[in-house]
Amino acid sequence: MIKARGLARRFTTKFGPVEAVRGVDIDVAEGELVGFLGPNGAGKSTTLRMLTTLLQPTAGEAIIAGHDLLTDPAGVRRNIGYVGQKNGSGADQRVRDELEFQGRFYGMSRAQARRKAADLVERFELQGTENRLAVTLSGGQQRRLDIAMGLLHNPRLLFLDEPSTGLDPQSRRNLWDHIKQLRADGTTVFLTTHYLDEADFLSDRLLVIDHGLIVGEGSPDELKNRVSGDLVVLGTPQAPVVATKFSNAVVDGEKVSFRIPNGDRALPSLLRDLDQIGVELHSVQVHRPTLDDVFLTMTGRSLREEAHAA
Repeated sequence: MIKARGLARRFTTKFGPVEAVRGVDIDVAEGELVGFLGPNGAGKSTTLRMLTTLLQPTAGEAIIAGHDLLTDPAGVRRNIGYVGQKNGSGADQRVRDELEFQGRFYGMSRAQARRKAADLVERFELQGTENRLAVTLSGGQQRRLDIAMGLLHNPRLLFLDEPSTGLDPQSRRNLWDHIKQLRADGTTVFLTTHYLDEADFLSDRLLVIDHGLIVGEGSPDELKNRVSGDLVVLGTPQAPVVATKFSNAVVDGEKVSFRIPNGDRALPSLLRDLDQIGVELHSVQVHRPTLDDVFLTMTGRSLREEAHAA
């Protein structure tokens, strides 16, 4: 569904050229749900705008849903759906009208657009909102309406740009379930996100971008396995003694943390060894690597801090 090679974008500013995206290769298979992860300014949005024909690449080429990005942008647009970061509906338009207008824009008859709109209202749990103005919807309802509008023409590929930004936790989780269902129904989904839990929960595969380059690729578990082990945190008044047993140990008061492979399996033997040398333990924690740990390992900085700042 997506095959991009050497895709790049340079911007000219009064301070000189800025290489926003520096030659990325992207492959997305039909039916995949791929998360595009990176801090603010890493090149996520620029890449997405190029893939959706909203921004002309400076270099490179791509085939999107079977159509050449450079020579057939109209063909690309006919076969993709795009949901941007901001609400796509008109504040003074009724929900039913927005959906039906979207279908008409793509060449559906009035009857076809009406049937498809009714189907999507039910699918995205928008019953009872059909005659309401879009501006009166809750944040979760507005995002579901945006996605419904992006699906009116049955696109083979749906782009979602920060789909759950600004939603409360319950609305976010509800939206995630709808996105998961899209994947189950066979729609190919390419989404950008700042939320690590969102990327982890939704994605079959992740692409991690930093400074305009792809720095990592794989399933969430594959990427986590590249981090050197699980994080073990022990609470003990003998933290400095325990730290001498591990080359990567960090002592913080009466806590010592270190990484070991397969922490949950290694822990029983480790605790027996510590007991034999008289180490008194107050607490024991084992943490699997997170996507933030992955990004820290790859780039030397925290994606979570960048996301919060953004």
